Amino acid sequence: MAKHSTTFCFHKKRWLLLLLAMLSISTAVAFIIRAAHDSSCDRQHFDAPALQSTEKPKEMASPQIGVTSPLSFMKSKRVLLVSHELSLSGGPLLLMELAFLLRGVGAEVCWITNQKPSGTDEVIYNLENKMLDRGVQVFSAKGQEAIDTALRADLVVLNTAVAGKWLDAVLNKNVPRVLPKVLWWIHEMRGHYFKLDYVKHLPFVAGSMIDSHVTAEYWENRTQERLKIKMPKTYVVHLGNSKELMDVAEDNVAKRVLREHVRESLGVRNDDILFAAINSVSRGKGQDLFLRSFYESLQLIQEKKLQVPSIHAVIVGSDMSVQTKFETELRDFVAQKKIQHRVHFVNKTLTVAPYLAAIDVLVQNSQGRGECFGRISIEAMAFQLPVLGTSSGGTAEIVVNGSTGFLHPAGKEGVAPLARNMVKLATHVEKRLTMGKRGYERVKQMFLERHMADRIAAVLKEVLQKATNKPVV
Repeated sequence: MAKHSTTFCFHKKRWLLLLLAMLSISTAVAFIIRAAHDSSCDRQHFDAPALQSTEKPKEMASPQIGVTSPLSFMKSKRVLLVSHELSLSGGPLLLMELAFLLRGVGAEVCWITNQKPSGTDEVIYNLENKMLDRGVQVFSAKGQEAIDTALRADLVVLNTAVAGKWLDAVLNKNVPRVLPKVLWWIHEMRGHYFKLDYVKHLPFVAGSMIDSHVTAEYWENRTQERLKIKMPKTYVVHLGNSKELMDVAEDNVAKRVLREHVRESLGVRNDDILFAAINSVSRGKGQDLFLRSFYESLQLIQEKKLQVPSIHAVIVGSDMSVQTKFETELRDFVAQKKIQHRVHFVNKTLTVAPYLAAIDVLVQNSQGRGECFGRISIEAMAFQLPVLGTSSGGTAEIVVNGSTGFLHPAGKEGVAPLARNMVKLATHVEKRLTMGKRGYERVKQMFLERHMADRIAAVLKEVLQKATNKPVV
């Protein structure tokens, strides 16, 4: 592959890589979460609806974008954010993004992490310092300071179902005084989170906020059937891409430089077709089934004698220390099928933009109930990439089947359809490009940071009014 030979290109590459290293943490949901929602491509807004127990979510009109931030009414408000952990996973990073949005309008923001390792953790150290640099106060989850902050806060945001354990463990007799001003932000889709110890206070909070309609409906049904409790008023808030990520996605020079750099590091030529799965590596994210589909697509191309460029697969989010057995299975499969020269593994990374610039198609292959949202899908669409996703969870609300990508079933029954879809996009360049452009248009219409800010603002205003019994302006 040709390298840049001019001094300009060398400095341009170095500058862009430095810029990307400094991107906001909102682009860091590459290998976890991420992270939309609607099956209609021409819907103009996706708002924060209230979910009643007897009906499907209703639409609530988002505030119009004006000169000032839609969150400007939060100026001088005291907000306590409670996260069950602080890591490079989607939930904590998303809560940090909310912290920065609130700080941007002058809110007093405090952060508590309920579970921390006993020793020094470099990730926690770096993320806490990032918050401190932005004016977010960070202190211990336990002790009188945490109690006093919760009592004097105008709003308390619990992040994820697991964060509910903090209420009884720390607040004790003060729990009833805090619950009326709690907004519970839930991201989980797995059944093991439905424990009464976690969510027994859920019916008494001011409201819950969930990332997709399908997850909201799942929580409503599951809490009633399994735990015999009722959800509070629930708001569906779809996420949006950060301005930093969109700046890179819309900079053709940056994308070209990043594409060349990443492909060179992988040993992939510019004309080769690169499919990618960008998630934390685990069985639930479906990298094993993705590799099976990739191998079947190679077989189909060979059997049908199709004339296509060389195709490759890359798995971004590898960590042998966390999923040693599963990662070993993946590599054993690759070796067994003799496709080592076509399959590439990349360790988990803080920034996804370089890989989105380098690939041609994103595969979002989360299994079971899928992703609560799946933010990597809208990030890929911002880079004008088609998305091949499972028809479950939030992915089915992001990807318009046949327009911005293709959907396939979860599980083993999805292996063959995914393989066929990969062949379709490998053999039809125009279809691939057209789907990518439609995905980008959908992001601009629905999934930008300002759209997310609008939706969150509508929720916070209503929750604050309920908590204080006063109009919020």
